[in-house]
Amino acid sequence: MKRREFIKKTAVGSMAVPLLTHFGSININAASKTTQQEKFDLVAIKGGEPDTMFNRAIQDLGGMGKFVKQNQTVVVKPNIGWDVPPERAANTNPKLVGEIVKQCFDAGAKEVYIFDHTCDEWKRAYKNSGIEKAVEDAGGTMVPGNFERYYQDVTLSRGKRLTASKIHELILESDVFINVPVLKHHGSTQVSLGMKNNMGIIWDRGYWHRSDLHQCIADFATFRKPELTVIDCYNALKRNGPRGVSTADVINMKAQIISQDIVAADAAAAKMLNREPTNIGHIRIAGELKLGEYDLTKLSISRLNL
Repeated sequence: MKRREFIKKTAVGSMAVPLLTHFGSININAASKTTQQEKFDLVAIKGGEPDTMFNRAIQDLGGMGKFVKQNQTVVVKPNIGWDVPPERAANTNPKLVGEIVKQCFDAGAKEVYIFDHTCDEWKRAYKNSGIEKAVEDAGGTMVPGNFERYYQDVTLSRGKRLTASKIHELILESDVFINVPVLKHHGSTQVSLGMKNNMGIIWDRGYWHRSDLHQCIADFATFRKPELTVIDCYNALKRNGPRGVSTADVINMKAQIISQDIVAADAAAAKMLNREPTNIGHIRIAGELKLGEYDLTKLSISRLNL
């Protein structure tokens, strides 16, 4: 199905814990060595609202114009898996998603699409997460991810356990892919971050769970890595993930991690929940596959405190 036909048929239309001050080895309170010339691998920022933090942090990666060019089509993939309000932190913060959509258009994007293969009923998850309204206010288009006919078969030539999959066609057709997970605990993988968020762009999640889940997550990253990973750490689920039970499961961090390297972003975010990246199976495997860098001491990091 051509992109134009797809959108016409599927557009939704109007449809208290102390702040962590360290990303493990990343001291976010340390003075940033930002210069006009320096190139950063990762930005760690804290102390502001989600939209404000992104607006400042993206500057240290070269601005949104580095990733989105004139007349390009962009797909933004937040976590919208659950029919819960934003304060529950099971989904990506809507203010962050709205700001990313806005900046994509400001950079010249022709179209910006947002979807997730949700766990709860998709229309309710889109609405009650607050993401649908934030996207529409910013001019983006919400599209469904819960119908198999929108997924196309692909081969993963480098996959060890996962050698084939069905991927949402927007990921295959769009020029730019921006991955925007929320930081949270997960019962099966310890954490749910950027690479884990990719389970919302494929059809058969059950196979991953029935097989070696960590290997499948890493295998998929060999096929399609995002141009940009933005991890929402404003509110995070410290336990009972991926859905959470109540706001008692939520820690207010007022932080954000941004990188072109999805493995580095996941490694830094894992440390936010006091997890060592090498102890998270899919992060370690992805690093061993040279899909990114999980050793944060090897990275040039911009540390910002608003």
